[in-house]
This record gives sequence, C-alpha cells and structure tokens, in this order.
Amino acid sequence: MEFEDLNYEQRGQLVTISLARPDARNAYSEGMVRSLVEALARAQADDDARCVVLTGEGSAFSAGGDLKLMRDHAGMFAGQPDELRRRYMDGIQRIPAAIQRFEKPLIAAVNGPAIGAGLDLACMCDLRIASEEAKFGSTFVKVGLVPGDGGAYFLTRAVGYARALDLMLTGRVIDAPEALQIGLVQRLAPAEALMTQALALAESIAANAPVAVRLTKRAAVRGYDADAQVSLELAATYQGVAQNTADHDEAVLAMLERRTPKFHGK
Repeated sequence: MEFEDLNYEQRGQLVTISLARPDARNAYSEGMVRSLVEALARAQADDDARCVVLTGEGSAFSAGGDLKLMRDHAGMFAGQPDELRRRYMDGIQRIPAAIQRFEKPLIAAVNGPAIGAGLDLACMCDLRIASEEAKFGSTFVKVGLVPGDGGAYFLTRAVGYARALDLMLTGRVIDAPEALQIGLVQRLAPAEALMTQALALAESIAANAPVAVRLTKRAAVRGYDADAQVSLELAATYQGVAQNTADHDEAVLAMLERRTPKFHGK
C-alpha cells in the first residue's frame, strides 16, 4: 500500500511511520492526514506489528499547519466558521480519534522541531524520545489560532495544566533539555542515535506479551480521567482476560525455567 506524504516500514515486530514532506518541514497536508489514519489502521490490524515509532523525515518532526495554505485560506484552512468546524472534525481531528483507538504502543521519535500541530501530534503518542537538537512550541497564538486538532487536551495531559497553559498562551518555543525537565519528553538522545534508541525502546516493549501490553495501555488510557472505582473495575476485567492467555502461561513457565519466553499474542 502506498501512502501520500508518509512512509510505512515494518521490520519484524516494529513499524516505523515517517511523515514525508521534508521540503515543507513535514507540515500537514490533507493527504498526510488521510495516510496517517490509514497507516495506524494497518498497524492495528497486523498481528505481527507490536509497537510503532512515529518520526519525521528531514530536519523537522513536523511544523504543524502549512503557513502558505493559512495565508491563502486554502485546503484545510478554507471556509466559513461552520464549514471549518466540519472540516476540522472530519479532517485533522481524525488523527487524535485514530490514536485514541490505537491499542498498540506508539512512540514519537522527535527528530527536530515539533511546532503547533506537530507538537500536538507528539503529545498524542504514548511516549516521546527526542533528539537533543529538537525544539517544541505550541505556537497557535502566534498566528492568531487555537489548537484546533485538540492539542490543548493532549498537552495538558502531557505536562499538566499550568505548564501547558504557559506554553500555549506565550507561544514560546522550548529546547529539548527543558522539554525533558517538564516531562514533555521521557528521554533524550544524540541526533545521530535517535532512531537507534527509539527502536531499542520499541523492541523492549515488543518483547513482552502482546495482549498484556495492549491491555495495560488501554487500562492507562481509559483510567486516566476515570475515578478509582472505574479504574479498579477495568483492572479486574483486563486481568481476567490476560490471566487466561497462553502467553501468560508461557511467561510464568519461562521465568521458572529461566529462559526467554516465546510469545504469540494469544
């Protein structure tokens, strides 16, 4: 399957999805939006794919919205308020909806600037590892806009209300060490080692029992905004499923026999 403005590569259990408009600093196009949704659906349906790394080609992770389209009020920026509302909900907001449905771990390897909707995309991922040269900015107010892709929700979840509001209302751009310090990213890597380290992280996740990994992620995602009782019920339900998998039995036997387990996602 060919994807527009996006590359999809699978090696064994790991999938790498690369935003591929390097000449536009990987700013969104309508084709890229469609492709990203389709690529996630493909990885979701593939039992061999256990973990996904999302990155950008060239020098940027993603510059977010295309300034030339903004200037011309064209493409995803065309229309009156009611039309634009529908365009956002039926367009770019399909990405957070797809990521919220995505059951497998999704790691952002932030190779360069993640600006505006590019930062939001990184925040939608489960984990973020960044190049030491990366930059981050929720710069919507600088161009007279709001995070129309839902970025205010995801950035707040990533760094907390006050820090998110500071970034969004000032529109300031921060460097990778500050991003690590405030918890926006979980790890830093030298630029030349970013993908090696991101794939190693993905491999360490993919080495675990696939059903348990997916259910653990689901428990975290669904329980984040829930109260304790709902979270406990989810944990009991998912544990009931996990404890009846062949992979659970294999993991216990392998630990007792002091060998590496062989998981089959069942």
